[in-house]
Amino acid sequence: MSFDHLHLDRQLCHRLYVLSNATTRVYRPLLDKLGITYPQYIVMMALWQHNDENQTQNLDIKQLKEKTSIDAGALSLILKKLQDKELVQITPSQQDKRVKFVSLSTKGNSLKQQASDIPQALRCKIPSLNDSELIQFRELMDKIMLDLNRPS
Repeated sequence: MSFDHLHLDRQLCHRLYVLSNATTRVYRPLLDKLGITYPQYIVMMALWQHNDENQTQNLDIKQLKEKTSIDAGALSLILKKLQDKELVQITPSQQDKRVKFVSLSTKGNSLKQQASDIPQALRCKIPSLNDSELIQFRELMDKIMLDLNRPS
């Protein structure tokens, strides 16, 4: 019986793991300038996007969890650190104290301008793919995520 299918160089999961780590390493110096980590950046982008798309700044933690795909425990820690950095404000709902809303502070909102060059800086690190190929790659990753998240 051959076990070639177990070779590391044939594993999609290993490539995704290495790619994820490499991406995070590229982001680190860019985000260090902003004083935030990659997971904090993900949350901030979700909040910036929500503000762009809606009239209200309020986004409840459940909605934020859905937007970012960050589990509840990790998200709580991220939000605590962002609150400590005065980038977000967390307030309980007036109707249901169990529901908490997250909104950008003035400082968090102004960080968006400083972060605006980050996507292009990352894009410059991937010269071997053209824009069309990057879009196709993103679409393929989305298909994989849908498949892997589909209930068995």
